[in-house]
Amino acid sequence: MSFMFKPLAYDDLTAINRPVLSSFVTKSIAVGNKDVADTIIKSLGQSQRYVILVDGYVGSNFINFADGLQKEICDKKCKAFDMKDVYLSEEEINELTKSNLPLNYDDDPVLLFGSLFKGKIDDFIDNEKLKSMIDEIMGFDGISIVYGHGCTVKPLLKIATKVVYIDISPKNAAIRAREGKFMNIGDNEIRPFNALMRRNYFVDYEIVVHQRTELINKSLIDFYVDGNDDNEYKMLPFEALNEMFCTLVKYPFRCKPVYLEGIWGGEYIRKIRHIPMDISKNIAWVFDFIPTEVSIVVDVDSYNFELPFSTFMEFQAKSIIGEKAYKRFGGYFPIRFNYDDTYHSNGNMSIQVHPQGEYTRKHYNEKFSQDEAYYVIATGHNAKTYIGFKNDADIDEFLDLAEKSHDDGSYVDYKKYINAEVSMPGRQFMLPAGTIHASGQNQLILELGSLTVGSYTYKIYDYNRRDKDGKARPIHLKNARRVLKRNRNTDWVRKNIAIDPILIKESDDFKEFILGDTDLMYYQTSRVELKTNGSYKGNNDGQFTVITLVDGEEIEVYSESDPDFKFTQRYLEIVVIPASITDYVIVNKGYQPAVIHKAYLKPNFEKYIL
Repeated sequence: MSFMFKPLAYDDLTAINRPVLSSFVTKSIAVGNKDVADTIIKSLGQSQRYVILVDGYVGSNFINFADGLQKEICDKKCKAFDMKDVYLSEEEINELTKSNLPLNYDDDPVLLFGSLFKGKIDDFIDNEKLKSMIDEIMGFDGISIVYGHGCTVKPLLKIATKVVYIDISPKNAAIRAREGKFMNIGDNEIRPFNALMRRNYFVDYEIVVHQRTELINKSLIDFYVDGNDDNEYKMLPFEALNEMFCTLVKYPFRCKPVYLEGIWGGEYIRKIRHIPMDISKNIAWVFDFIPTEVSIVVDVDSYNFELPFSTFMEFQAKSIIGEKAYKRFGGYFPIRFNYDDTYHSNGNMSIQVHPQGEYTRKHYNEKFSQDEAYYVIATGHNAKTYIGFKNDADIDEFLDLAEKSHDDGSYVDYKKYINAEVSMPGRQFMLPAGTIHASGQNQLILELGSLTVGSYTYKIYDYNRRDKDGKARPIHLKNARRVLKRNRNTDWVRKNIAIDPILIKESDDFKEFILGDTDLMYYQTSRVELKTNGSYKGNNDGQFTVITLVDGEEIEVYSESDPDFKFTQRYLEIVVIPASITDYVIVNKGYQPAVIHKAYLKPNFEKYIL
């Protein structure tokens, strides 16, 4: 996960994938807590001694699930074991993770950042305590339920009868954290929310996802549980889940978006998607397809089965992104997509900059630069995008004034220093790391980004705004000074990253233009202008394509070799055409022309990864 501190508790039920599944999958689903527990218990057989392991994603309600199992065990003795009893002490775990969560208030005033933990859940376990637990389990003549993070470490797997895994969406994990429903692994008390989430980002999620990946890759799970609703679990046997994903990956697919408020948030998306005012009066970010933040929902026998998108990637990464990309990015999807909405808002996004790969590797244990790109979808009056410095700007003067402003609240005439480009629908701005930038007021932006697990945004100037709690929003000038590319001025921007569209294909049905392309980034973008009733054919070339309908009502995208594998896509929906689909077709189903934004890796993308 990245910076998703406070997602709105809103479920967008439009993003449901409906592949044609086999009867094996549809008949295998168990729905409801009693049915789920019954199915697990009935699978045990007739022996006297059993060991059920219940592991899961951060935020899973292990106690509720274990209690449900115990209620359904009527004719045998049963005992539950909590993994909390075998962890190292809280003090020992804090010492182990100390370097991942530095207390560097000068560079990071509200402690947002950290360094990704590269260990395993095994590192949090006291081996002597674990041995004692196993001895007790082996001496118990009945059903033992071992639950909690790390119950699937090797010594417990060796004695396991069944392994159950509970998965929940990253959005629901964040909401449960905000509601104080779980603690960090090994803690005795719930930390303040920001501290809890910071520890989650850089430590807990890392070790939990590593363990989940191991279990999936080695087919060590018997039952997979959708644990997003503690009052109605849904469950599939591992073989059925695997078959479901093997089917889904043949289709274009869409993920379930996540919505967040923000101080500069607008109302374009809220109105288009009919989000009620009592949910939010403004939407600043829409995580339509940030791979580590979103979930994938599949219709299984009319039930919505929801899991993190990253789980889908762990099953089908090669088929989703292609063999070549898999070798470079592993189980991570290499581009992220979200909307920034300042339409009819009260201000700009903060003036900011992101770090290069060398910096993220050194300070955060990340692999790549945090590059971005803005595609302008809709604008109101006087909309602008701020990119680079003006040719004659005194950069040190601007940075000094920004620092002074943070100290005393003085106003900075940022327009004197920062280059402004007129925002027009259809314009693409590439934003390689190190480029100062901000989305201006009164526009809707489709934002793309390179692969980073966290989000490293160094705010330079934020117009002296305060957050909902009345606190000054933090700036990160020390980090910003270190990564800013000062030579990226107006002339450089217009020559390198704010290029005019280049026509590359044309037919009676469509025109295709290259929109964004720079040697500083490993992906590029194009725009397809599709006439009414027109069609467009594309080729994935062993990789993937992500398409967004940025103008028009409805298109249909399908595999040319098997048209049954299709997806009907509507305005502003973001759809992945996986690498498993070699040749695809897009057909305009609306009554007016349509415009499609395409994003994809460069053919030789490895050359451009920083």
